[in-house]
Amino acid sequence: MNLLHGRPARPHGLATRLLLGQSIVLLAGAVTVALVATLLGPPIFHRHLLEAGHSENSPEVVHIEMAYRDASFLALGLGLLISVTAAAAVTWFFTRRLRRPLADLTHAARELSRGHYSTRVPAIDSGTELETLAAAFNHMATQLEGIEDTRRRMLADLAHELRTPITTLAAYHDGLHDGITHLGPHSQIALAEQTDRLARLAEDIDEVSTAEEGRLSLAIDHMPVTDVLWNAAEGIRERYRDKGVNLVVQPDGAAGLNVMADQQRIGQVMTNLLTNALRHTPSGGTVTVSAERHGDEVDITVKDNGDGISSQHLPHLFERFYRADAARTRWQSGSGIGLTISKAIIDAHHGTIRAESPGAGHGATFTITLPLGLPFAVTRPSTDGDTPTSTEPLKT
Repeated sequence: MNLLHGRPARPHGLATRLLLGQSIVLLAGAVTVALVATLLGPPIFHRHLLEAGHSENSPEVVHIEMAYRDASFLALGLGLLISVTAAAAVTWFFTRRLRRPLADLTHAARELSRGHYSTRVPAIDSGTELETLAAAFNHMATQLEGIEDTRRRMLADLAHELRTPITTLAAYHDGLHDGITHLGPHSQIALAEQTDRLARLAEDIDEVSTAEEGRLSLAIDHMPVTDVLWNAAEGIRERYRDKGVNLVVQPDGAAGLNVMADQQRIGQVMTNLLTNALRHTPSGGTVTVSAERHGDEVDITVKDNGDGISSQHLPHLFERFYRADAARTRWQSGSGIGLTISKAIIDAHHGTIRAESPGAGHGATFTITLPLGLPFAVTRPSTDGDTPTSTEPLKT
């Protein structure tokens, strides 16, 4: 039976088909040689005998030509026999070398189809092509195992996120029904908070699904990079002031640069990054927002000197519901998908986003890379009196 689809297997194995193919080639060659020897050999040999001085119908010529014909067919037969034997030996040798790795690949594919994502193909010493195939298979298995781990973690986190508000709502419902509690201001606030939490979770899940499926609606327009920096800082600096964290904007590297972007979506990403940096930077710490051009791209960086991120967590920060610790990726009221949404938004802008950190306790740096558009004049926000209008860093 076919191992993957359950269809009846073909009756001929690899060795049989390989030998059959070589036999067909050998037979075609033998037929060609026989035809050439039969049609062209005798006339040429007869002409050379006459040129050597033999008469046209002498008995010697007849016997010599018969000897030539018999020797030719004998040589052809022996050659064909030897060739078939050699083909069988080569077929046996190569199929023996191929059968084991192919069997390993088949077994691994069957185990993978059963949900055993830890299955890997052992090292193969049967040629570069099979080694490449085995490496590709193992990479695919690793990716599938990671996806399955993320799915399990997502379901566990969803259950955890839903359990608290549902338990609270159920408790108030039972209390109101039994007359233990009354619908007063305190209970109304608690019920509203838990309902809002469920609504936000549903919205976050819908948004990350929309983003990852490439269904984001973007209002693309020319946007000065300096506006990206200043607008993001202005929108959150009150929260930085309340916590006592310095927010520094360094716009010099963004002077005259412009990107094609959706202002609202890019602002959403910057707000996420700045909120995350604020959450993990202690009072008296500093968060710096800057930009720097690299060829036809610009790097927009949010750097903090706060908690930092361990190296084992860095490759997974942008996975759905992944948490490096109890809070590092609990954005959007604990839904844990803020970085995933940010990555999807940046991907939709044909850019990249990455995270770097020297380690726990040494701060973290998030870098957005976007393709440049046409140059713009440098602008400064000037909506109120205390908004900076110079190129000096903004501190709160």
